[in-house]
This record gives sequence, C-alpha cells and structure tokens, in this order.
Amino acid sequence: MGSSSTELLINTPLLMADHQQPPDTVVGAVDHKNQPAVRSKHGRWLSASFIIWVEMAERIAYYGISSNLISFLTGKLGQSTAMAAVNINAWSGVACLLPILGAVIADSFVGKFYTIIASSIIYILGLGLLTLSAMLPSLSCIDGGPGSSAHLQTIIFFVALYLVAIGQGGHKPCVQAFGADQFDGEDPSESKAKSSFFNWWYFGVCVGGLLGIGVLSYVQDNLSWGLGFGIPCIIMALSLVIFLLGITTYRYTMKVEGESPFSRIGRVFVAAARNWKATSPMVGDNEHAHRIKLHDGSRQFKFLDKALLVTEISKSEVEEAKAVLRLFPIWATTLVFAIVFSQPPTFFTKQGITLDRSIGSNFAIPAAALQSFIGICIVIVLPIYDRILVPVFRNITGNSSGISMLQRIGTGLFISSICMVVAAITEKKRLETASRYGLIDMPNVTIPMSIWWLLPQYALFGISEAFTMVGLQEFFYDQVPNELRSVGLSLYLSIFGIGGLLSSVLVSLINKATSGGESWFSNNLNRAHLDYFYWLLAGLSSIGLGLFVYFAKSYIYNKNKARL
Repeated sequence: MGSSSTELLINTPLLMADHQQPPDTVVGAVDHKNQPAVRSKHGRWLSASFIIWVEMAERIAYYGISSNLISFLTGKLGQSTAMAAVNINAWSGVACLLPILGAVIADSFVGKFYTIIASSIIYILGLGLLTLSAMLPSLSCIDGGPGSSAHLQTIIFFVALYLVAIGQGGHKPCVQAFGADQFDGEDPSESKAKSSFFNWWYFGVCVGGLLGIGVLSYVQDNLSWGLGFGIPCIIMALSLVIFLLGITTYRYTMKVEGESPFSRIGRVFVAAARNWKATSPMVGDNEHAHRIKLHDGSRQFKFLDKALLVTEISKSEVEEAKAVLRLFPIWATTLVFAIVFSQPPTFFTKQGITLDRSIGSNFAIPAAALQSFIGICIVIVLPIYDRILVPVFRNITGNSSGISMLQRIGTGLFISSICMVVAAITEKKRLETASRYGLIDMPNVTIPMSIWWLLPQYALFGISEAFTMVGLQEFFYDQVPNELRSVGLSLYLSIFGIGGLLSSVLVSLINKATSGGESWFSNNLNRAHLDYFYWLLAGLSSIGLGLFVYFAKSYIYNKNKARL
C-alpha cells in the first residue's frame, strides 16, 4: 500500500471538481495509491465481498466463544446461574459500548482501515489468552485459592474476555461502515446496491454465527474447551489475512480538511444552551434574526435554532446537530429489544440443558447449538425479503427499499414481543413437566420433554432479528452526517451494550428481590421462575413498541427518505 491511505490524511489534495473529473471516477473516494477511485475497478460488490467474508469469520469467532459461555462459567468456573448471566450480560454490554470509542478514533484520527487492522490484532491476542485460560487447569492441581491454577485461570479468562471486547470495539463499527463505503450513495444503481448490502452483510453475519454456534459448541461440550477457544483464534487470524487481500480493490473515503464534526455538533449544543433564555430568535431586524428567518425550515428541535445567534454557526451545522438528536428517541425505544437479545445465550441455553437433547442413542445436541436456529431462520428470511418482498413492496410504496427503515424495525419489535410470550408459555410447560414427574428437587436429571419445544421461540427471535437488526444498521448508517458513519453504527451497537447492562441490572435486582423465597433465577431451574421473567420482558417489549411507533411517526428522515 502507499505511504498512507487518503482516508487517514488531513492534508490530502481534493479531487477535481465534478465537471473536471473523469466520468468513471467516484467523487470523494480514492484507491490505495491515493488516486481517484475508478468506479469499474474499485469498490462495489468486489470489495464488499472481501469485507463480508471478514465479518463472517469474525462472527464465527465471536459466537464460537459467546454462545456457550454460560456453560463454561457455571461448569469450569463454578459460578451460579444468576452470577454467570450477570457476567455474560455485563461483558456483552461493554463489548457493544466500546464501538463508540472505536468509531470516534476511526472517524477523527486514524481512519477505518487502520482501526480494523489494530483491533483485529487485539482481538486475536484476546482469543489466544482465552485458549490459554481454558488449558491452565490441566497444568497443575486445582484448589481454587489465590495463586492456584484455578485462580489464575479465572484472572486470565476475564482479561482475555475483555481484550476480545476491546478488539470488537474497533472492529464492529468500522468493518461494516467500510463495507458500505464501497458503494456510492449518490449513484442510483449503487444506492440500491448499498441497501441490498446491509441484507447480505447480515446474511454473512448469520452464516458465521450459525457455524460458530453449531460447530464450536459441540467441540466445547464433547472435545475440549481449549480446542473450542483455539479454533476461533485461528479463524480470526485468517479473517485479517482475507481483509488485507482486498487492499488494492477498496475505495477509501477522503478525509475532509477542517473542523471535526464532533466539534461542530458540540458547538451548536453549547451555543443553544447559552442562548436558551432568548424569547424568540425572530425578534428584530438584526442580521442574526434575518439569517434565522431565511433558513428556518426544520420542524423539530427548534430550540437548537438559538445557536444561530452566534455568528460563526451556520444553519447547516444546526441541521446536522438536529439530525443526530433525532436518532435518540429511536435509540432509546429499542433498548428493550436489546434486553430480549441477551436471553438466547443465557437463560434460553440454561433451559435447553435441562431438557431431553438426545438424537438416537449416541448423540446429544449441545444446548447452545439451538441458537443456530436463530441464524438458520435469518439465512432463510433475508434472501426472501431482499429478492421477493422488497420488489413487491417497492411497487406498492415507491420506496427503493420496499418499506422504510423504521417500518422494518417496528415489524421486528412486534415479533420479539410475541417471541417472549411464546418463551413464557414454553417455560411454564417445562416446569409443569418437571413437577408431574417428581423432578422438582432433581435439577441434574433430564426432564422428559424434548428440547425441540424451545424451537418456536428461537425461530421467532431469528425472524425478529432479520427485521430489527438490519433495519437498525441501515438506519444508523444512513441518518448521520457522512463523516460520522462509523459513529452512527457504533450508536446502533451501543443499543445492545446498554441493553446487555440493563439485562444484568434487571437480573441482579430481581434475584435480590426474590431471594427471600425461591429466586426467579435459582440454580435449581426447576424451582426458578423464568416464565415470570419472560412475561415481564413481553410486557416491557409491548411498552417499548408503543413508544417506538409514537416517535417513528414523527421522525423526519434525512435525504428525503420515506416516512413511517
């Protein structure tokens, strides 16, 4: 590669004006030699395919360790069910919040390309230490005291786990944004391809997750944890090699000279706060009031118009700040979905452990492997949605994406509410079966109820995810200023970070409140009440859906996107 990518430089010559630029070049993008990117040679599906393969490999690695963590924590490390769930939710929450920091570093300092490389190296290091932590107990005796192998194992395990979180923090927002950057949103055909990219991106994510859950959970349960963590480390190293193979095909977004978008937006909020007592910015014939009158076209967050009383602030900067602020009601009302999102790798999996998982006489399905049906449903739904439903809806609505991004998200939120109702009913049946066969106080005895009873809740969750997750990704990429697209995707990821932490807090509070009797999350799952917890989540999901619809109806899209 050249001395550095233009994406990373501040003092890079601007591309020629549109009327001087060759017709086959892409405005605002360059190749690896800092020359204008040629549309026929750089970007589009060729480059995006490299990036989708990279993400698929990363998801194999991530789900290969995360999907079965509750078994490792409650088994190898001897933690209680509630404590293990809290630790997993806290880790996944931090892993989904760190992308905000990674995105800021990428968008303001080193660029997406180098952030991806650096975060991949950290990711590989974390996976390597995780493998070591799984192998440590075999190196010496285990007594669990300070300085023992088990104690050292625990320390290394959590250090490694959070190194993986740091690596994901740089990887997740930048890889997807870098992939979407391979399409020119100003070109009609590439704009449609960009919308399709988000579908096929998530298709790759789910195929990777499917392989990680289905194969690696079996390795961990039946072979060894060291091998189960070591394979993701190797796969992540291969993903870095795949990413580097595409260097010459990528489009690199030019870094525009001037003030940071964070500074511009922050300055608007500060100026509006300082002028909050202004009774009306339209009073008088002074220059500032005249400027405000000329540019006043925004119907929302008019208090930010008071920032225009500061001469240095333009209306475009105020509208940029409004665009960011409009995202937060949508962000907040999808947090309950993120809490629901935390359940399959924790309590859904613990339910499965208690059920009959046998196929034939010699094979038992790993409980964590049932999560693969989430990916299977998504892999089935996304091509149908992209190739069949979108064209049908496009003819009806006139929207190039078929339905609006917010309509897609709302559909997924509704299905997730139904999913929790089904989960509560199924858990009630599991408890009744345990009682009928006198197994209430025999938590280690398999309940004579097939694990396939859990399949409907996994399937519904997969369909919900196909709508909600892809919709959120496209929404938070599309509705932020161009210079903040990594940050936009990090805001989407932060939904699941906050959701994971909220799930941890909710479980801890309920566990404490119900510990006087039989905890909802008792280690003896036959005396627990996960059904009550699922009904609670179903209720919260319904409230969240109602609030989402309220705010979505009044949302004003950037770039004249269709309204809900």
